[in-house]
Amino acid sequence: MSTSSSSIAKQVHAFGNTAATQPLQQLNINRRNPTPHDVEIEILFCGVCHSDLHTAKNEWHNTVYPCVPGHEIVGRIVTVGNHVKKFRVGDLAAVGCMVDSCRECDYCKEGLEQYCEPGMTGTYNAPDKHLNTHTFGGYSESIVVDESFVLRVPENLDPAATAPLLCAGITTYSPLKHWNVGKGKKVGIVGIGGLGHMAVKLAKAMGAEVIVFTTSPSKFEDARRLGADDVVLSKDEKQMRRYARKLHFVLDAVSAQHDINAYLNLLRVDGSLALVGAPELPLPVAAFSLIPKRRSFAGSMIGGIAETQEMLDFCGRHNIVSDIELINIGQINEAYDRLLKGDVKYRFVIDMASIKK
Repeated sequence: MSTSSSSIAKQVHAFGNTAATQPLQQLNINRRNPTPHDVEIEILFCGVCHSDLHTAKNEWHNTVYPCVPGHEIVGRIVTVGNHVKKFRVGDLAAVGCMVDSCRECDYCKEGLEQYCEPGMTGTYNAPDKHLNTHTFGGYSESIVVDESFVLRVPENLDPAATAPLLCAGITTYSPLKHWNVGKGKKVGIVGIGGLGHMAVKLAKAMGAEVIVFTTSPSKFEDARRLGADDVVLSKDEKQMRRYARKLHFVLDAVSAQHDINAYLNLLRVDGSLALVGAPELPLPVAAFSLIPKRRSFAGSMIGGIAETQEMLDFCGRHNIVSDIELINIGQINEAYDRLLKGDVKYRFVIDMASIKK
């Protein structure tokens, strides 16, 4: 698509930073005029993901500044392009971790846009083909997105608590579905945080027997409230032995360093462990944690657009949303500090009306 200065619709208020060492503060960004296939969304709520913090602080060493994070977006459509077919003005809509892909590679054609061969276009900190700059995320008043990457939000769900489904929800739903979690399956969830608490809710709704593994005795009661059938203190070898070679699937949502072999050894023959947490350093895997029981160790990243819509519809049917703490945009730096300490149950969500005050 050709680009020009006429592509710029207007400046909108946003919150971001211009260097890794700087706090987030109000700044102005450009949003394009909607093309015939675009919708413009007034952002009502935006979840706060750990990836936002990593990117703002350049911890992955790829941040382009100025940086405006946010990829758990729920809002109302205020403008639709002439060729838009799926949405109307006034619809409640959502945007997740990506706003485009090549749409031509094998993965895109299979509905796996998150694995796009040339690379998907992230909602923030990715090349913006329209404005010859980089994308800006949901810590802003509005966003313009091609309708093919916009999702419908079930009207029965709380829109604020729905926002984290666009990352935490699909990040856990996709592997649970891929590894056929359901009735008759024993499933382990490692870690109860932003990802893990969603995994418990989803796996339970899918019909599985859900066992939570945590290093924190203080989380036992909450894990059961979320739907866990049993809770295991992972530091207690006796408790861990109760499930040795018993589980069909383990979803590991821990980003801190930990002994992955302890969880691989919980799997039965042909069991699989999928990692969705992102530890900074490699996790050593013992060959005999895998070989004797034909176990698999895998990873998973978000989901395609169709699967994300499927996840939202599933959550609508089962009345599943994230446990959230609603904040205003002026509290975002404090929220980042608390996120580093694990001081949130279980996801911060920004009320974006506060950006206009």
